[in-house]
Amino acid sequence: MLKHLFSPIYIGSMEVKNRIVLPPMTVGYGVPDGTVSEKHRDYYEARARGGVGLIITEAASVHAQRKYGLFPLGLYDDAQIESWSNLAKAVHRHGAKLAVQLMDPGPESIMMLTGIQPVGPSPVAGRGLFREVPRELSIPEIKSIIADFAQATRRAKEAGLDAVEIHAAHGYALVGSFLSPFFNKRTDRYGGSLEARLQILLEILDAIRAEVGRDFPIIVRMSGDERRTGGRTLHESQFMARILVEAGVDALEVSGGTVPNVFWAVVPPSGTPLALNAEFSKAMKQVVDIPVICVGRINSPRIAEFLLETGRADLVSMGRALHADPELPNKAASGAFDDIVPCIGCNCGCIGSVVRGMHATCTVNPAAGNEKEMTLVPAKKRKKVLVAGGGPAGLEAALVASLRGHQVFLYEKEQRLGGQINLASVPPFMQEIGQLIKYLATQAEKAGVVLNLGKAVTPELIEEVKPDVVIVATGAAPLVPENLPGIEQDTVVTAWDVLAGHKASTARKVIILGGGLTGCETADFLAFPPDNMAAAPTHVTLLEMRDDIALDSMAEPRHLLLDRLREKRVEILVRARVKEILADGVVFDRDGRDEELRGFEYVILAMGVRPVDTLSKAIEGRVQEVYVIGDAKHPRRALDATAEGAEIGRRI
Repeated sequence: MLKHLFSPIYIGSMEVKNRIVLPPMTVGYGVPDGTVSEKHRDYYEARARGGVGLIITEAASVHAQRKYGLFPLGLYDDAQIESWSNLAKAVHRHGAKLAVQLMDPGPESIMMLTGIQPVGPSPVAGRGLFREVPRELSIPEIKSIIADFAQATRRAKEAGLDAVEIHAAHGYALVGSFLSPFFNKRTDRYGGSLEARLQILLEILDAIRAEVGRDFPIIVRMSGDERRTGGRTLHESQFMARILVEAGVDALEVSGGTVPNVFWAVVPPSGTPLALNAEFSKAMKQVVDIPVICVGRINSPRIAEFLLETGRADLVSMGRALHADPELPNKAASGAFDDIVPCIGCNCGCIGSVVRGMHATCTVNPAAGNEKEMTLVPAKKRKKVLVAGGGPAGLEAALVASLRGHQVFLYEKEQRLGGQINLASVPPFMQEIGQLIKYLATQAEKAGVVLNLGKAVTPELIEEVKPDVVIVATGAAPLVPENLPGIEQDTVVTAWDVLAGHKASTARKVIILGGGLTGCETADFLAFPPDNMAAAPTHVTLLEMRDDIALDSMAEPRHLLLDRLREKRVEILVRARVKEILADGVVFDRDGRDEELRGFEYVILAMGVRPVDTLSKAIEGRVQEVYVIGDAKHPRRALDATAEGAEIGRRI
């Protein structure tokens, strides 16, 4: 069925067994000496075992003093070769090929971590979080960096790796910044025209070839289109690609966007176009005769097959999809599509954790990064387990417990599973989140979990079922401040009410109290500017007591969300603390002065949530083991809910 996806292909002298690539993704499992840690090795071997054709590891630094992040991988010292050799052996055991992405972070090197000023083509600061001005590199220093790449490649080859990839994308890091007209202001041979900005990459390629020969494959990652005004366009990238082929590049991995200006396109979140760089990779295929790898929100094997079949790419990078399910290739090859863990594009556990300096995790795959520690082990004693609540926490706990051999009964008071996910998937561009519940419910049934819908768990039910273990996953409820004057007004509803279908969703003018992610997504759902005369407009005013809105969102979807709120003319008032709700509006304090807003049909509360757990105390002493997890314990993200569910399912 997927004949293109599972056909072999050559990249230079390297034969890859199928067209699925794990692209370089920073996962944060590094150690101070830059060697490949055991956690790294377990992570990559799990994906090799799962059937991927080619693994390209996260970026490895080529210079000891310029490192990417806290504890990056490194290939700047011969002492690191042995750990890479061990990784290569682990990956090769399963028939996969292994490459490493080589990077000098250049301007992205963080001075507060290294104590050394970052370097770059010119003393032009980027727009990253640290915004440090790099020191302009001299020509002798450039030559030294070129040699660093060559020596790192030599080490990769000696370790038994099959290829290297040079990071030259997104106007980012050293090579990317040299290619960028925004950061490269040089007037010597390394700056000015596109050909001159490309010169450092060409010299890196020449140096690598001189060191390891023509037969060792080199891949270059590049942006097909930088997606920003003044950035490199697609036809310029095509021109650049032809030059790279002439210089001996064996494959191109085509991305898009820039960091950080168009970061959402570099790591596209839920709601952005699937395979959003496919037309870029197709355009590259029109001008080069080497394999072209497409990367960017290719999250299902059927979409991957479509890209290959229609000539948009020769291989497909499926990074977050393989992070979510390392067994994706094997499952796809056997036709077990319903068993594939779906990437929902939330970016919470992968990108979101790493940018906070933590290990990458995954909302839909709590075992990501803990493959060895979270191997499912059969329970020593089979127990009767009752799970109260069918949201992500309860479903994950029920699934894991059942897979371990327990007898599991899950009760959900509503007529459908999903809990808050059912509401979270309603706002625009959020529908993919619902895949999590579909997957968990399907797998729970297959595992033998008995699902009971429309039935709340009570002490009486506990007495009837007589479980050995009760897992309380009863979720949360909207926070309604009882001491707020006017809260009892009939025109006051919650964001949950609106997303569940309350008639307030048809109002022409509403005010939302709370500018967190729930409030902002509700505003996105409701707001409609008056430009379209065929549609009824809805004006939304959003009040937030902090200095900014959507601060609890991931960076990539937040960028797009705020753009939409601006386009829909949502009126946003920050530093506004509500003092009273009126029949048609609110009184609020802003910068020490009372203000009033009137003329609204509804006041919508999005002021947070509170845990719901009346069960654990009511059954105290009646059941041997009782656990409270997810929002019932403390309201947080779905990432935390599934993690706790997985933990409890393994513990009991």
